[in-house]
Amino acid sequence: MHKPEMPGPPGDRPLDIVIVGGGTSGWMTAAALAKMLQGRYRITLVESDEIGTIGVGEATIPMIALFNRLLDLDENEFMRQTQGTFKLGIEFVNWGRLGDRYLHGFGVVGQENATVDFHQYWLKQSLAGKARGLEHYSINTAACLSHKFMRPRPDMPNSPLSQIAYAFHFDASLYARFLRDFSQARGVTRIEGRIADVALREGDGHVASLTLQSGRKIEGDLFIDCSGFRALLIEGALKTGYEDWSHWLPCDRAVAVPCASAGELLPYTRSTARQAGWQWRIPLQHRIGNGHVFCSRYMSEDEATGILLGNLDGAPLAEPRPIRFTTGKRRQAWNRNVVSIGLACGFIEPLESTSIHLVQVGIAHLLTYFPGTGFDAADRDRYNQVMNQEYEWVRDFIILHYKATERSDSPFWNYCREMDVPATLRQRIELFRTHGRVWREGNELFTKLSWLQVLHGQRVRPASYHPLTDLRSEPEIQAYLEEVEGVIQACVDVMPTHAKFIADHCAAPAAT
Repeated sequence: MHKPEMPGPPGDRPLDIVIVGGGTSGWMTAAALAKMLQGRYRITLVESDEIGTIGVGEATIPMIALFNRLLDLDENEFMRQTQGTFKLGIEFVNWGRLGDRYLHGFGVVGQENATVDFHQYWLKQSLAGKARGLEHYSINTAACLSHKFMRPRPDMPNSPLSQIAYAFHFDASLYARFLRDFSQARGVTRIEGRIADVALREGDGHVASLTLQSGRKIEGDLFIDCSGFRALLIEGALKTGYEDWSHWLPCDRAVAVPCASAGELLPYTRSTARQAGWQWRIPLQHRIGNGHVFCSRYMSEDEATGILLGNLDGAPLAEPRPIRFTTGKRRQAWNRNVVSIGLACGFIEPLESTSIHLVQVGIAHLLTYFPGTGFDAADRDRYNQVMNQEYEWVRDFIILHYKATERSDSPFWNYCREMDVPATLRQRIELFRTHGRVWREGNELFTKLSWLQVLHGQRVRPASYHPLTDLRSEPEIQAYLEEVEGVIQACVDVMPTHAKFIADHCAAPAAT
C-alpha cells in the first residue's frame, strides 16, 4: 500500500465514514483509515458481538508486509498477539496426480540472468533429465523442505539470504482484536449493535443512515460494507448484483475446525486435494487451523466433515463449523456511496491465501480514489474497474489449479479437467506448453515465478525451452545450476528452524 495525498479538494468538508462489520476486513479498514486520515475524518465502526466472523483467512501472502509498514507495526509484537507463525509458501499435495507434491514458494527462483530467465536454463536440463526439482533452486522452497526460517539479511545483498520473502499465519479473531485496539487508540469509535434498517436518501438512493435494533440512528456520508457474506448494504440495501464464477470454481462449501498442534512447526501452508475439493492446514503457535473446501454437487457435508476429521494431525479443539459461499464478486465493488470490502465484495476460495490480500487492495484503491463530498462518478468507475481486474487476476490463477490436472478418479476432477476456462488463462497455458514462457500482466498480484511454479507443479509440461537458452553450452548451464543450488543449500544450512526462530523472537505468552 502506498501513501496517497490527502483526499478532497480545498474546502471539501471531511466525510463522516461508517464501517459496517468488524472482523478482519472491518478492522483492517478502520486501522488503515485511522492511520492515513490522521484524525481529520470521523470514523465509526458498527459491529455486533452476536454475529460471528468467517475467519478462514488465517494465511497471508507477502503483500501484507506493506500493510504492516503502513501501520508502523512492531512485527514481533504483532506475532505474539496473534499466535502468529511465518510462511514461506504453500505446499500442494495430490493436485496434478494422486501422490504428487510441489511447493509454490514466495520470492526468487534461481538467479537473474541477462539473456533469458533462470527457469529456461533449468527447463533445458530438466527436459534432459539433468536437473533437480525446481524447489531446490529457491531459498524459500529449499528452506521449506528443511523447516527453516529467518528474516532476510539486507546486509548480505549478494546472498540468497537477502532474498527471503515471507508472509504470516495468524489467528483471525486475535488479529481483528489487535487491529481493533490499534484503531480505537487512534480515534475510531466502535458501536455495538445489530442493524435493523437501512434508510436510503431520496433522489440519488445513497445510504443516508442505519438504525440499530436498539433504535439508535447512525448517519454518515461514506459507508464501507464489511458485513461479510450478508453484504448488508451493497446487496441488501442497494441490490448491486453478483457475478457468479462457480462454473469455473465449483466448490461452494467448507467445513472448518482447529486441532491441537502436532509435529514440527512448518513454515508453510499445506493444501491437500481431496475427492471433491481440498483441505487446508495452517500451523499457528497454539494450534493448527484446518478446513475442507468442497463442492456440494459431488459430496455431502457429512462426508466432507468425516474426511476433514479423519485427516487432522491432532485432536479437534471445537465442533466443525460449516460455511456456505458462491465464488464470484459484486458487479460493482463501489455503488453510490457504499464501498464493499472483503467478503461483502466477493469471494474466491483461499487456495492461494488471497482473501486478506483482496481486503488490502480494496483499502489501497479506496485511498487512491477516495471521494469528495460530490462522490464523482469517475472516481467510482475507476475504482470498480481496478477492483474487477484484481479479482479476475486472482480468479484465473485459482482456476489453473483445478484445470491443469491429470486426475480422473472422481466426477469432480473429471469436470474440472474438462471444463472450459477464461480465454486469458487458456492463452497462458498454451504459451507455457510451447517454450515454457510465462508473463505478468501489468501489476497483477501473481508474478511470473508464481505462474511458473504452479504450471509446472500441476504437470503442464513445455515441449521445449526458449531458443536463446542454447547461446550457453550445456556444461556451462549445468555448472550454473549446480552453483545456484549449492549456494542456496549452504544458506539453508545456517538458518535456524522455524520453531527456534519464533521461540527466540516472537513467542506468544503461555496460556494461563
